[in-house]
Order: sequence, then C-alpha cells, then structure tokens
Amino acid sequence: MALTPSTTDIDICARALVLVGANPISSFSDGTTEALIASNTYEDTMRSDLTMCRWRFATGQKQLSRLADAPLGRFDAAYQVPSDALIINAITVADNLVLYDRYEDMLYLNATANDVVICDYTFRADESNWPPYFTLLAQFHMASIFAAGLARNDGMQNSFLQQYAAQLRMAKSLDAQAQSARKLVTNRFRKARNAVGTSSFRTS
Repeated sequence: MALTPSTTDIDICARALVLVGANPISSFSDGTTEALIASNTYEDTMRSDLTMCRWRFATGQKQLSRLADAPLGRFDAAYQVPSDALIINAITVADNLVLYDRYEDMLYLNATANDVVICDYTFRADESNWPPYFTLLAQFHMASIFAAGLARNDGMQNSFLQQYAAQLRMAKSLDAQAQSARKLVTNRFRKARNAVGTSSFRTS
C-alpha cells in the first residue's frame, strides 16, 4: 500500500487518533466520540497554531480598500481588514512601513486617497499547502487534545504537549528559512564603539 502524506483535516485528525491508540475517523460526521471531539476542536486549534508566529506559508499580501468614513481622531483614513486575515503583520505604503491600529474590522492609519496601501497578513492556509513540519505540529497538538478528551490520560497528554512544543521550535526555525537571510547592519555598532573609544580617550 502506498504511503501518502496528510493533506486534509481528516487525515491530520485520523493520524493524531492513531497516535493515542484510538480508531481513526473518515469524516467529522462519523457519529463517534472521536469525530465529535475532532469536529469541535480542530478548526479553532489550527487557527490558533497559525497565529503562533508569522508562518511564511500562511502569509499573504493584499491592497487594502479605503473606506468612505474617516476615523474620529488620531488617524487620517480607515481601511477594511482582509476578510481572510487572522492577524495583521505589517502595513506599507510605497514599501515603507506605516504605523497603524486596528479597530473592529478596520485598520486606521495616515495615508492619502492616492496612496496604495498594502497589507501583509496571516491567513488560514489550506492543509494541502502546509509544509511537513507544520502538518506534524498539527498532529501532535490534536493528539494532546485526544489524549485529554478521549483517552483521559494526563501523562499521555503531557507527553504529546512536550512533543508539540519541541516541534513548534523546530517548525519556527525551518519556516524562517523560507525567506532571504537578513544582513546585520553593523555601521551603527561601529559608530557606537568608536564613540565610546573617543570618549575614553578624552577623559584619560
């Protein structure tokens, strides 16, 4: 039998159930206790994991739509938050970072009507696009939930939570490699060091 990776929510839950020694599910409407727990916890758990850091595979860009009504104070304009955004990561105008604040489903910032405002944000990426390190992270997290809600085994739950924490650290490290390495700006450090040296020379 060919081995296939997990590419759906059912795959992830089924393999997490196998990890705790339970029967896998074939759908969230199986009518089993396993399916009941999975259907009530999976989506919230995955959305939480997707907001744990700025995952590159779940980061998108979108030009924001300016709203007709301006904020009452402190900001010039209001823009609509993208409907699929879980967390806003950055707002830029002409590639420059812009200060902003979120109010309800709007973003307040200072920009003119002619400015092109771009939003970097985290979205709910589909399981089929998850890298292996995040899929395994999801399985460990769901296994900890099944261990508590299904097996009712605190020791097993803690074991999976430890595996989840270790996998989260590894996943963050691997995901960070999905962008160009950023060079350390050393000019200001040289200036600071030279300033300290000059000050020491003058007082000696």
